[in-house]
Amino acid sequence: MIIKLETDLVYSTFNVEMFEQIELATQVMAPSMIEYYLSDLASSSEDESSYINKSEIQNTVYLDEYMLYIDYSDNIYLEFTEKDDDYDTESLW
Repeated sequence: MIIKLETDLVYSTFNVEMFEQIELATQVMAPSMIEYYLSDLASSSEDESSYINKSEIQNTVYLDEYMLYIDYSDNIYLEFTEKDDDYDTESLW
């Protein structure tokens, strides 16, 4: 699912001035805080789901199962994928 986020809200959430600084800011954060911030940003978005033209992407930040995109019009999008929880262990026998 891809959601368009408010640019100023993203920058203020991560306390950065440019999109390129988001990756550096997240390197010193706990993964649970990053997930909390991104889910909060997604829930505060007015759009239920958005479309992004992948050829218009200027930069991408990969954060585990989340991806932040910025396009050439300075719109920021959040894409997240559901991970399969494969915690089943095989039998030793």
